[in-house]
Amino acid sequence: MATKSLASCIFCKIIKGEIPSFKLIETDLSYAFLDVGPIAMGHSMVIPKYHAAKMHELPDEYLVDILPIAKKIALAQGAENYNILQNNGALAHQVVQHAHFHIIPKPNEQEGLIVGWPAKEIPKDELQKVYEELKGKL
Repeated sequence: MATKSLASCIFCKIIKGEIPSFKLIETDLSYAFLDVGPIAMGHSMVIPKYHAAKMHELPDEYLVDILPIAKKIALAQGAENYNILQNNGALAHQVVQHAHFHIIPKPNEQEGLIVGWPAKEIPKDELQKVYEELKGKL
């Protein structure tokens, strides 16, 4: 199991117990806790015990561990509607530079995550080019 931490990272400090948290679940690879600045009651987070700023920098075994924990928390929250949110990079609204996953109940229109979805109509030939480029890299 690879481990990596950053002394100045707030999430690494939470994992080490240097900053108190409302711990919900802990495994060898992950740590889940209540968000102290929630956008809905029960808003929780799952973080890998490996310091990487973005999701694609995490070893796969950490990713495999995270979603079952998120599922358990979502079920425990009991919300019929919820969001799983994971941001990568400042432009994508990532504030803490340690990969993390939010589990956010959506009890009503006012509470929880509010998302805009600026969908665009793209000509099929442009989509075909994007498809071919992505498919070629996979």
